[in-house]
Amino acid sequence: MILDEKETKELLDKFNIKAEQLPKILKNDPAAKAIDAKEGDVVKIIRKSHTAGVSVYYRFVVKK
Repeated sequence: MILDEKETKELLDKFNIKAEQLPKILKNDPAAKAIDAKEGDVVKIIRKSHTAGVSVYYRFVVKK
């Protein structure tokens, strides 16, 4: 899921970081392509976890 500007700002403010400090994902990664993520987008990834139930990850979309 691609975060909109408001959601991105809230996330970055919550952790007091810049988008560039998030873990990266390449824009040509199959998952990024599937949601049509563009360079500079912040994406939210939700995965099922046996220990935590659900894990949420955020990635910053980069060209290389």
